Amino acid sequence: MMKIGFVVNDVFTEQAGYTTTRLGMWAVNRGYEVWVIGLGDFAYDPDENIRARGYTVPKRIYKTTETYLKALQSRSNPAERITVDDLDILMLRSDPANEIGSRAWAATAGINFGRIAMRHGVIVLNDPNGLAKALNKSYFQLFPEEVRPQTMITRDLGDIKHFASEHGGKIVLKPLQGSGGSGVFLVNPEDKSNLNQIVEALQRDGYIIVQEYLPAANEGDTRLFMMNGAPLRYKGKYAAFRRVRSGDDMRSNIHAGGRLREAEITSQHLQLAEIVRPKLVQDGMFLVGLDIVGDKLMEINVFSPGGLGSAQKFEKVNFSNAVLDALERKVEYMSYYRRNFDNDEMATL
Repeated sequence: MMKIGFVVNDVFTEQAGYTTTRLGMWAVNRGYEVWVIGLGDFAYDPDENIRARGYTVPKRIYKTTETYLKALQSRSNPAERITVDDLDILMLRSDPANEIGSRAWAATAGINFGRIAMRHGVIVLNDPNGLAKALNKSYFQLFPEEVRPQTMITRDLGDIKHFASEHGGKIVLKPLQGSGGSGVFLVNPEDKSNLNQIVEALQRDGYIIVQEYLPAANEGDTRLFMMNGAPLRYKGKYAAFRRVRSGDDMRSNIHAGGRLREAEITSQHLQLAEIVRPKLVQDGMFLVGLDIVGDKLMEINVFSPGGLGSAQKFEKVNFSNAVLDALERKVEYMSYYRRNFDNDEMATL
């Protein structure tokens, strides 16, 4: 029986629509031993084992993520102290962007404890050392320029004005730290008078990403999942969906008001996936979300890519099964090698 732990920001802020909740439910339904662990729940004990306060649910078949989550978060369901080193899989599914501020210590907690767990042969996904490289959006700049919009990272207003003039006055500004479309601004040529204020607001959070505006953004974007370094495909269907922006809001993120549509995966999408494949494999990125606009990538989400349920809704196949099948194969490989195999290589095998 496979033992799997999911690391989340906080067990009690998880929601029924989250991909992590979906994966947890289907793992329980398969009969796995499943634990959910918050970033503040780890301990490194004197015997050099990693332990954690983990939450699990009664073993039965759960028909909806709502009933599974209700059981997980129930007041009558206390945490148990578990040995993380005894797990087969530890999935790091927390988002460091949610920890800016008073819980800044939590942003790297999963990465740090995951690194130690690797020493005992726990398969940690995505690879903690790969995730450490991706702690802010500058990671995106390490991918080939062919896949990216023209970009500058700066805190200097003069730099930003010069970049804007070179791109016809229409640019996108966003914080280097952050996710989910928060703090994203589209600056038009007629917005020059507001540029100073926008930059000043973004400077409070640190460095600013300045990007050329891609006209194809008017059509929204496509989220395509990658697994083991290749587009996630199950029963002939790609794990993907489109997000279409609503009204004048340039952000197509769902919680920014975007609407979901079925995706049509083209040769252009697959070419982008092929170009980023070597680096995703090199960095041990098991499950990743590519956000594609036109013929460019807008973002690569390596921390907690969401939307498997949205992809399932349109494609009518359960992509959680594909992910869990892949995890089973990894655990089987590890058993042959007596849990002695490099984690970053196992992550994408």
